[in-house]
Amino acid sequence: PIAIEMFAVTSATSVRAPVAVASAKARAVSKAPAAFTQRRAVQGAPLAMGSKVSSKARAAGLVVRAADDKPVPGSEAKGMGKALPMEMDIDAIMKLLPHRYPFLLVDRVLEIEQGSYAIGLKNVTINDNFFPGHFPQRPIMPGVLMVEAMAQVGGLIMLDPAASGEGGTQQEFFFAGIDGVKFRRPVVPGDQLVMKVVLTKMNKRFGIAKMKGQCFVGEELACEAELTLALGS
Repeated sequence: PIAIEMFAVTSATSVRAPVAVASAKARAVSKAPAAFTQRRAVQGAPLAMGSKVSSKARAAGLVVRAADDKPVPGSEAKGMGKALPMEMDIDAIMKLLPHRYPFLLVDRVLEIEQGSYAIGLKNVTINDNFFPGHFPQRPIMPGVLMVEAMAQVGGLIMLDPAASGEGGTQQEFFFAGIDGVKFRRPVVPGDQLVMKVVLTKMNKRFGIAKMKGQCFVGEELACEAELTLALGS
């Protein structure tokens, strides 16, 4: 057998590899080139026998990984953050809703049918301004803000898209009543709050709307309420 020791050469280092002199008999026995497999390693680490670095990789100072390395643990990250459907992005929402930071609580609208229903989404993060005080030792989204977020989704059902503008619509809406509120589970940083609000009754003459709202985190119901909203000016 021929003992050959090689070293990976990086763009920052230049190392000459010592070459072992083989006998004529050994050269005759070993006619076929060695089979090579790539491996990732720390840049500049020794390259084991049975490894091959392409000329392109060598030129770029890249390092490779052994084929017998253990597989990466855990699930594939690709696809886990799959984008949800989007009917309205944040720009479209801000053209319709008059709310602004820190009280705009809808990040995306997944589905909407004007005058019927809407499904909105709020990404709950530790950077939300209410978490430092609610509560410092255990951050939980206040229940009243879940109800407010549902009302904002409800407002998107009521408001006229034709009245939208850069500063938000000139129409305004207000709470006229909240009934049957129930909180089922805490909402914490890292959760995605998905809110479905359905218009159940609309009195166009007085601008009064009744709606049924639900908040979900995944499959779990977090909050539900019956909302009464009133259009104003």
